[in-house]
Amino acid sequence: MRSTTRRAVLAATTALAGGGLLAACSSDSDPGSRSGPSAGSGPEAGGDYLAPDGPEVAAAERRRRPGPERRFDLTAARARLDLGGGVSVHSWAYGGELPGREVRVTAGDTLALRLANHLPQATSLHWHGLALRNDMDGVPGLTQRPVRAGAAFDYRFTLPHPGTYWFHPHSGVQQDRGLYAPLIVEDPKEPLAYDKEWVVVLDDWVDGVDGSTPDAVLAELSAGMDHGGGAHGGGMDHGNMDHGGGTGDGAVDHGGMDHGAGSGPSPSPGGGSGGGTGRTGPPRMMMGATSKLLGGDAGDVAYPYYLVNGRRAEGPRTFRARPGDRVRIRFINAGGDTAFRVALGGHEMTVTHTDGFPVEHARTDALLLGMGERYDVLVTAGDGVFPLTAVAEGKRRAALAVLRTGGGAAPTARTRPRELSGRLLTASDLRAAEPVRLAPGAPDRTVKLRLTGSMARYDWAVNGRRYDPAARYPVRAGERVRLSFENATTMWHPMHLHGHTFALAGGAAGRGGAPNAGARKDTAIVLPGRRLDVDFDADNPGLWMLHCHNVYHAESGMMTVLGYRK
Repeated sequence: MRSTTRRAVLAATTALAGGGLLAACSSDSDPGSRSGPSAGSGPEAGGDYLAPDGPEVAAAERRRRPGPERRFDLTAARARLDLGGGVSVHSWAYGGELPGREVRVTAGDTLALRLANHLPQATSLHWHGLALRNDMDGVPGLTQRPVRAGAAFDYRFTLPHPGTYWFHPHSGVQQDRGLYAPLIVEDPKEPLAYDKEWVVVLDDWVDGVDGSTPDAVLAELSAGMDHGGGAHGGGMDHGNMDHGGGTGDGAVDHGGMDHGAGSGPSPSPGGGSGGGTGRTGPPRMMMGATSKLLGGDAGDVAYPYYLVNGRRAEGPRTFRARPGDRVRIRFINAGGDTAFRVALGGHEMTVTHTDGFPVEHARTDALLLGMGERYDVLVTAGDGVFPLTAVAEGKRRAALAVLRTGGGAAPTARTRPRELSGRLLTASDLRAAEPVRLAPGAPDRTVKLRLTGSMARYDWAVNGRRYDPAARYPVRAGERVRLSFENATTMWHPMHLHGHTFALAGGAAGRGGAPNAGARKDTAIVLPGRRLDVDFDADNPGLWMLHCHNVYHAESGMMTVLGYRK
């Protein structure tokens, strides 16, 4: 399996680094750092980079003016999880819950969280979307040592910005087990008024179902179609194929039922326990899942289940409110390989935030969330019972929760509200709220990032180079940096930048708006055959991961590093 080589590299790098951090190397070369707009010609293996635990990182943390300390304890361990509808599985989870228990703090607080690792593997915690200190970012082999089995690690950092965030491992494909939880950073000067708040976590699920594990799925995918992996061994999930090739599942009732694998409780006590690389469980490679919204191919993995807050559509969570209540919903896509199209039947949504940052309010019927993306919306609850449906885009299945404000029959797993086919906003349609807009200015540096690879060889990479933690694209503190993504593949990629929030460059200007008024994001979908430019200010020193948030693409090589030069 290809990930074995990567893990060996990480282990060797960590052993050489000392203190769990990659030591800065020395070099006189600095391609791409010329004054004025420039294009980095490629990553450097070497260079005089800031260390994740260096004095510059500590100084940046002091400038955040650390506030009151909020302490939490978190245990990662094997767990038996009830997915609803009579299905339970063995997996790994935080505190035995799915999702893990929400961590809620206030902007300006200092978060002090001890992670106790009771798993059979080393692990870590990445705090997705936060502009935090680099040595707390949770990337083993880059910013910290792995947290060994039986060991513990203390994360401690200031939370500078309010918003909807989440945390998960950055160790192999562990995120595609039950290891994730919401992190909500409240605004001490909250401008929104609402009666209730719900956190809605979307997920695709395979671990522990008929013996499947994410590691086995990665092994199957990594064999590639050129080597017969999955595609020629019964792995084509024809039951999930969207033969219509339309904009997705929309209001059409495709059944939302499980066909075959995973239709009942999994007795596999070993599910999620080994992390081995051999084939276990039925084939999971997906072929033929298509979506116009995603530019063609919708995903790699045929998941048996799709979940809202850890529950299948056959045993959904119920949210309760009174008619007329104003409800804030925080959506988080914690999936490994699935974009979700979300709608609340009988309701219009008003988008207020994306990836934690406020936007000019915009009305919509439905939203599309790539892996790692978050959206906050406001709704005014109607009178009755309503489906909150999250369609696995292009995969012809769906997750479900229920809003109940009165009497009536609950919706079923087959329900597809008409709003799924109504107005749909994407990030490019949104404008950042004025207080959080990136200041006008041309980029000082452009980093060109060509996304490469294919399903045939499963050789996902950036600029044709698979992940090497020692190779970094250089930036300097104080620069305005443009990341120019060019997707040369036939699949979509949700690209995520650690430690920073970028602006969708030119999106608003292209419609007559102000430059740099595009939505502030940390994760953005790059469609196949398209280019996406995003800008950010280099104001958080360290070594920062940049990667596709499809966990299988990332672990196969579509990751790289931005490094601050001394």
